Amino acid sequence: MTHDVAALAVELTDMAAADHRTAVHANSDDPAEQLAWRWLTARHGDRLGEIMAEYGWPTAELVGEESARAAWLIAQHADRQLDVQRRALQLMQQAVSAGVAGPRELAFLRDRTLVNEGRQQVYGTQIAGVKDGAPVPWPCEEPERVDELRATVGIEPFDEYVARFS
Repeated sequence: MTHDVAALAVELTDMAAADHRTAVHANSDDPAEQLAWRWLTARHGDRLGEIMAEYGWPTAELVGEESARAAWLIAQHADRQLDVQRRALQLMQQAVSAGVAGPRELAFLRDRTLVNEGRQQVYGTQIAGVKDGAPVPWPCEEPERVDELRATVGIEPFDEYVARFS
């Protein structure tokens, strides 16, 4: 088992590295680049589904900090695989409750999943577009409480967050 877990940790970080390398193509004007991105994230989503079926959520305790973050990134980018995102959200929620995963990453995944379901997000982490040079979030359930809710999970206020992108 220990060998399997070590191999899993490496596999997850390799997947995240490939994700980082190709993420620039997510919104490319070139359909071939966009397709390559979609193919990669779909393949990674499928694999994460298998990993979750076998190990549950890959926590830092199990695979190490970097690989656990890699698993979260893969779930975050499995946008066309709602079943995978929902399962990751469920398992990650249990891991956060058990104190072995972070509420910040969970908040990002919750928002991402809600937006992918066509629902309003909670924490304002997902950006719909840019208007007059400023990032605009997808609609939020309680827009007036976004910064308060963000603070509860360790996410900086919305204005500080978007300032990093401008």
